[in-house]
Amino acid sequence: MLRGRGASTGRALLRSPRALAGLALIAALFVLAYAGPYLTRWSYTDIDYTALRGAPSADHWMGTSRIGQDLFAQTVRGLQKSLLIGALVALASTALGAAFGTCAGYFGGWVDRVLMFVVDLMLVIPGFLLLVLLAPRLRGFGWPAFAGLLAALGWMITARAVRIMTLSLRERPFVAAARHMGVGPFRIIARHVLPHLASFLITDATVAVAAAVISETGLSYFGFGVQPPDVSLGTLIASGTDVALTCPWMFFFPAGLLLLFVLAVHLVGDALRDVLDIGSDRAGALR
Repeated sequence: MLRGRGASTGRALLRSPRALAGLALIAALFVLAYAGPYLTRWSYTDIDYTALRGAPSADHWMGTSRIGQDLFAQTVRGLQKSLLIGALVALASTALGAAFGTCAGYFGGWVDRVLMFVVDLMLVIPGFLLLVLLAPRLRGFGWPAFAGLLAALGWMITARAVRIMTLSLRERPFVAAARHMGVGPFRIIARHVLPHLASFLITDATVAVAAAVISETGLSYFGFGVQPPDVSLGTLIASGTDVALTCPWMFFFPAGLLLLFVLAVHLVGDALRDVLDIGSDRAGALR
């Protein structure tokens, strides 16, 4: 059943101009991020002392930074890091929210109360304040620790939505039949509950990618994310903000790639929502 639904969703997406445009743009950005370093002789750490704040040229396609680093090499490196962090954070936060939400909704009782208490507690604590306090202490562990911290603070709303949907699903006849046949609760969740939540989880993960990239960019902008000598789109945008008018290439190239990625993800997310929403008029047209 899951394979048939996935194939149907894939065919419907291929009929959506928005989805095709978004997917093509995302694919192009990933190709640029991972093939870009091989297209230039400059590394993101190299310094050209003869071209400080140099404008775009044949030697430096996107110009140079204030200390002579090639902006194209730095931008593709920053794009690579931001895309990787965004994808990992989205997958981890969606998986964590699905685990908490399905367990709370299916088991109910004290399990529901305990898990929802944890969710409410995490929602009450200011996430940005926690990130500011914990991020400096995790610098020695590199960007994976930073991505894990972002994921740990971004799953609570997903968990609440999944819990509400699971509460209605656990009373469905097919779930009750599996329960009466002696199927274990976690097997029921995996085989009968989660497949019916797949549309919501896929859409949630798609939107969470853009949110994670924006969060990483914002925190790196304030100095709490990716640390030098490594770069991300956030650190590049931060370094180019004060010279956006005098040296616009230092700001607009990384900011433009961030804008393109967020736009592409939202195009795919909107198309997925229309395809997976049974009541949507567009879903019927695409199918």
